[in-house]
Formats: sequence, structure tokens, C-alpha cells
Amino acid sequence: MSTIIDKYFPNLTDKQQEQYAQLDGLYRHWNAQINVISRKDIDQLYPHHVLHSLGITQMIRFKPETSVLDFGCGGGFPGIPLAIMFPEVSFTLIDSIGKKVKVATAVAEALGLSNVQTVHGRGEQLGCQFDFVVSRAVMQLGELVPMVKRLVHHEHHNGMPNGLICLKGGELQAEIKPYRNIVEVQDLFPTFEEEYFKTKKVVYLPL
Repeated sequence: MSTIIDKYFPNLTDKQQEQYAQLDGLYRHWNAQINVISRKDIDQLYPHHVLHSLGITQMIRFKPETSVLDFGCGGGFPGIPLAIMFPEVSFTLIDSIGKKVKVATAVAEALGLSNVQTVHGRGEQLGCQFDFVVSRAVMQLGELVPMVKRLVHHEHHNGMPNGLICLKGGELQAEIKPYRNIVEVQDLFPTFEEEYFKTKKVVYLPL
């Protein structure tokens, strides 16, 4: 249930609580038609997908009017949970797999998320720029950074410079070594005290 979201984010509005609560039914409905979350994982939607997406808030709280690109959004993670959390921030969700974008689009529409637009295509081919790019375990930083670097502009208005924020798991030493002078890594555990988060991290790279 979405009570795990209330546990860590107790100051949600009634509308936000309702939107998070709707995610379970929406993803079960769409997952039965288009498998975007593994069958065994759908019962862990809130800790493994929604709360994990919100792990990005442990690195930054986006200011209103920030623009964020969810690069390789899959069925809408981390973009949709973040769009509920930050209704005054604009989110563009892009993925090269059309059926996944279809799910993300349908969920955003059902929730009435006017701050979300979805795009079927390759993120690196976009012709616009954003304050931040977010992603969840899409690919290694060495591959991802060259693809997204030109998508981030340099007019900063958040508390930290614009850049890339990734949700990662496991051992990252080799992956972050080329960026060791500028990268920030934050463990999600024990802030999120569930066992699942023991290996989960947020990685921030200014671009």
C-alpha cells in the first residue's frame, strides 16, 4: 500500500496521497496487458518502484519551474512518482520502446498529471534541453554521460548545478572512478530502512 510513501513523506496533500494510492490499480491494470513490471515484483510496487523513484529527493528537492528529463522512463519510473511529488516541475518522459511509453502516458493521464509529457523516441536525439536528467539503472555512467551531456543547459536555479541524477544499485567504485572529483553518491539506506534499499544509491553528476 501507499502507506510506505506516507511513512517517509508525511506532508503530502490529499491530492498527492490519492494519486500515489491510484498507482497500484493503474499499474496492475496495465501490467496485465503490457508487462512493464515483472509479475512477482508488482506486489512490491510501492517499495521497489515508487519509493525507490522518490529516492532522488534525498539528493535534491526540485524548485518550481525546473525542467526534468526522465531518460529511459520504462513504464514511468522515476518520472511519474517524482511528478506527483513536484507538481510545479515539468517532466518529460522518454523511452525508445513504444509499449512502455504507452503505459507511462496512460498512467499520467489517469492521474491528471498536467506537468508530464511523454515521448516515444531516443533521448539523445531530443532537440531541447533541461535542468536535470534523471534515470533509473538505464546504463553505466560511461555510456550515459556522453548521451545526455548536451541535453542539460547551464542556467542554474536550483540549490545545486544542473546535471544527471541516477538511481543505482550495488558496487559503483569502478563506474564512478572517472568522475571521482565531481560525483556525489548517497546511500538510500538507512534513510529508507527497508532491506531492499541496503544496496541502493543516488548518484549526482553535475554536467
